[in-house]
Amino acid sequence: MVNPDVKELDSFVALRELLKNRRIEPQSNPLADIFYTLEWLESLYHHGFEAMATALGAKMPKLRLFVAEDGGSNRLVCLALLDGNTLCSLSNYYSSLFGPLVWPLPAEKSSARVATQNAWVALAQQLRCSPRRWPMLTMSPMDAESADFSAIQAALKSQGYQVDTYACFGNWYLQVVGRGFDEYRKTLPSALRRSVERGQRRLTAQSPWNIQIQNADDDQLESAIANFVHVYAKSWKSPEPNLQFVPNLARMAARQGWLRLGVLKIENCAVAAQLWLVKDGKANIFKLAYIEGYERFSVGSVLTHAMMKHCIDLDLVHEVDYLTGDDSYKKDWMSHRRERRGIVAFHLGTARGAWQAGKHFASKYLRL
Repeated sequence: MVNPDVKELDSFVALRELLKNRRIEPQSNPLADIFYTLEWLESLYHHGFEAMATALGAKMPKLRLFVAEDGGSNRLVCLALLDGNTLCSLSNYYSSLFGPLVWPLPAEKSSARVATQNAWVALAQQLRCSPRRWPMLTMSPMDAESADFSAIQAALKSQGYQVDTYACFGNWYLQVVGRGFDEYRKTLPSALRRSVERGQRRLTAQSPWNIQIQNADDDQLESAIANFVHVYAKSWKSPEPNLQFVPNLARMAARQGWLRLGVLKIENCAVAAQLWLVKDGKANIFKLAYIEGYERFSVGSVLTHAMMKHCIDLDLVHEVDYLTGDDSYKKDWMSHRRERRGIVAFHLGTARGAWQAGKHFASKYLRL
């Protein structure tokens, strides 16, 4: 088998140019999770890292895109990393999942839907042979059940790295399994159903109210974003570290057709808002908030109820993902839990890598 051709790029412009030269459409992997798309990573890098570094006057980590063209699986594979003191995944507090970007190469037939182990070994070799000789590599949060998760570990080990995994957070999700919303609603805890019904009655008795769900890149988009920002600013939640990230994400998602931005208004005043991202049958609950003082109306639950109905009955999703964290309210709406994990790899050929490996495994042993 011919070894995959590996390139190291330093910008998303260069990656898009490579895709263009290979006649690959950036959106040509319809089964990819939103967090495994070029659009997400570009938005995260430019608005979640670059803009914040500029605002703080901080040094920006260098972007390193490792790309393997794998003829064995007819796939182009890209691993997006950041180069600071160590090497780490292009992910932060906004990231609920990290993984490789994978595109099919132009061909009449494709023999696989994921990269071969050969591609991961080639990428690991490129990392190992780099003049930078990074002492440590971390990637998180990742899908521990995916083939890539185990394949990346095996490839790194084959190149002499000492590898371990670690827990990141719990992830609650709903398997819709073909149900309509009314059937799904019957499975909700009775206390939650009563809370929603009571909130709806109180809202109706109090004042005119309505829910609007913005999903298009039209003249109503900026108003919907402004409502979300207003609600979030007056909620119990800590201020966003980057005030422009969510608005820019909403605009990008609207252009892609992924946006579901729900706003609950009382007398035309926004009191609850939720940003969901929907792609290829999966709905991701990304951000939610309500204004303090409206708890008696259960505005958060009432809005989630409406968003669920929209995504299940209109978008026909097969999965709803509550993304990051084990918050107790999430399991009331969801059916399953899984764990997101990270990978850490140490370059034992460097003094710092050997020292960090010793520190890591000693600490892990002492916790047992």
